[in-house]
Amino acid sequence: MSSVNGSGEGHGASVKRVEDPPFLRGARPYTDDLRNADALYAVFVRSGIAHGTITNIDVSEAAAAPGVVGVYTAADLNLAPFPTAGPPVDTPEQMRRPVLASDRVRFIGEPVAVVVAETREQAVDAAQAVWVDYEDLPVVVDMTKALADDAPLLFPDAPNGNLAAAGPTGDDALADAEVRVSARLVNQRIAAVPMEPGAALAQPDPDTGGFILYTPSQGPHAYRDTICKSTGLDEDQLRVISTATGGGFGARIACYPEQIVVVALARTLGRAVRYVETRSETMLEMQHGRAQVQDIEIGGTRDGQVTGLKVRVIADAGAYPADAALMPMLTGLMSSGVYEIPKIDYHFDCVVTNTTPIGAYRGAGRPEATALVERAIDLFAAEIGMDPAEVRRKNFITEFPHQTVMGANYDSGEYHAALDKCLANAGYEALRADQAARRERGDVRQLGLGLCSYVEWTGFGSELGTVTVEEDGTVTVLSGTSSHGQGHETSYAQLVAGTLGIPMKDIKIVQSDTGRVKTGMGTAGSRSLQIGGTAVQNATDDVLDKAKRLAAHLLEADAGDIQVVHGEGLSVAGSPASAIAWAELARAAADPARRPEGFEDGLSAENTFATPDATYPYGTHLAVVEVDTETGMVDLVRHITVDDAGRIANPLLVEGQVHGGIAQGVAQALFEEIAFDEDGNNVTGSLASYAIPSAGDLPTFETERTQTPTPRNPLGAKGIGEAGAIGATPAVWNAVIDALSHLGVRNIDMPATPQRVWTAISEAAA
Repeated sequence: MSSVNGSGEGHGASVKRVEDPPFLRGARPYTDDLRNADALYAVFVRSGIAHGTITNIDVSEAAAAPGVVGVYTAADLNLAPFPTAGPPVDTPEQMRRPVLASDRVRFIGEPVAVVVAETREQAVDAAQAVWVDYEDLPVVVDMTKALADDAPLLFPDAPNGNLAAAGPTGDDALADAEVRVSARLVNQRIAAVPMEPGAALAQPDPDTGGFILYTPSQGPHAYRDTICKSTGLDEDQLRVISTATGGGFGARIACYPEQIVVVALARTLGRAVRYVETRSETMLEMQHGRAQVQDIEIGGTRDGQVTGLKVRVIADAGAYPADAALMPMLTGLMSSGVYEIPKIDYHFDCVVTNTTPIGAYRGAGRPEATALVERAIDLFAAEIGMDPAEVRRKNFITEFPHQTVMGANYDSGEYHAALDKCLANAGYEALRADQAARRERGDVRQLGLGLCSYVEWTGFGSELGTVTVEEDGTVTVLSGTSSHGQGHETSYAQLVAGTLGIPMKDIKIVQSDTGRVKTGMGTAGSRSLQIGGTAVQNATDDVLDKAKRLAAHLLEADAGDIQVVHGEGLSVAGSPASAIAWAELARAAADPARRPEGFEDGLSAENTFATPDATYPYGTHLAVVEVDTETGMVDLVRHITVDDAGRIANPLLVEGQVHGGIAQGVAQALFEEIAFDEDGNNVTGSLASYAIPSAGDLPTFETERTQTPTPRNPLGAKGIGEAGAIGATPAVWNAVIDALSHLGVRNIDMPATPQRVWTAISEAAA
């Protein structure tokens, strides 16, 4: 990897996001900002019951309504269902999700029909005139009851009832434990709640005879592939462009029925069709996350050595499994955490219920693993009367690379260093003294300290990077990742600027468009810089090598003597006046008469980087809470973190990712939960009942970082996008319970609302 000093814009510099000015000016459109005067409006008719057989759909009244162009059901559009989850886990073919429900509905909000009209208002009115007759079926919303003998079956023809997938059972992990402690933990269902609801605009493409779909997504190539498989379009007939995307958090990895239908409607009608959903629709139909019940038992010696862990997970897939089946697999993979646990017996059952489907949510299976092992460590520490920091320190993995018993291959780490720095920054001993004093006095407001030492799995697959120096001296970078807030335009431009010495303002990053970027796996799993960025860096290095060869030819010098002069171009070492500007080099590269023999046309390079294995960032979070023992109210008063994501490309971008992750992690611990009543109604399906914290609910975060480079990519980078959400939740959860442990409180389900906390205190007192 090359780097150029002098600009303050290269790899490692704290550069402000170049993406921000267009957003602040309103110059970068979201999907709903796109205007097409000829566009029709689509509104979906959704199931109002959680489980039932469709006996009739009467669209006659709606079809005759003013402005209506058409009303369409599954029979009219003939769309192939979504695929099953596929390797490494297979879900039953019978559980494939239909694009529009045709014979049975399985959750409230499932789309049944779609109305297309000249205006949104006309489409909304007509949708209310579509009459769907159902024959009610029994409902199951509780994942722990889905496998009962008398449980209602969502897919009567599936081979194993409501079981979508299961993992193997290991050997006895606790046989030689001196101390064993167990608990049932609930990692509750939560919603992504992106700033931007679901949206799509599909229109004919006059240039190709195909179609263009504008839609928020984390990976437009994956959307294109899914839509083409369902509609029968060839891939070259559909161009997917992710406009500015107002939040993803994993929920926009998967394509949704609405996007498929909008493309099918544009094809059927030969006109542009747009769809923008309400917040209520987003809460009902956008995939939820987490949703696991974890029965854990940890064993060890009385001096604090962990000897084994037994875990039984029931994972809710919602009405249709697909990617939901992958989440508990990742939970199992990372269930060892940062600890050298010699034996783990992990098993999961992934079940379907009459609820919104589950999928990835910031961390995707790994936060669930961290939560279970970190709660287990605290339970074990309480049982043997040892400080939880000491139990962690005693069991940390210390030698790398390290293969866990669950198969994770950790690359590098200094777990002790992160813990010690976090404790020192927090003033841990003084906090423990304050806690002891409050307990001695019997204060109403008790202090709780919660630790979480986490490690996570980041990065997968391969990615494309193409770098081209244009004849005007600017640079165009193509990347297969797809930014939705991460800062790719800034970090990728830094890599190019640091290598070529070209100012960042002259570097254009192109992504999120299948018409311009030929392939891409998108943005998920904290993979973008380490994989997409490496591809960009490798391509940039190739461009520099090519340019040095060309400059040497033009200057009649040796290529080894050519150097980068920031802002000027390439020159002979020791002779900056000889510099040839990048624009001139690009023009020479395009001119056969000026370039050396065998030199390929143009000043461009393409690279595909495939990661040899995942990387494993880590860190320690310490949450400090005050709990009012009379009301159950919890206040997070401090949150201290030390995170390590390998070599850092831009500290400002990292800080933003850490802050956002902590906020979402705290939200799960204290505020957020999607809940259903026994009839399958989402009783927290609006922002009036689903409690998202504001900035006023959170303290100023005290963050610091260490840098332990990974050997698995030349940048030395690991992922950081999900780390905050992985470390914060168990830290805060542990802190709330720690505040009340002297009262006999052993566990509290998340979110630790005042009602739940007060109830736990009351039950412990009784």
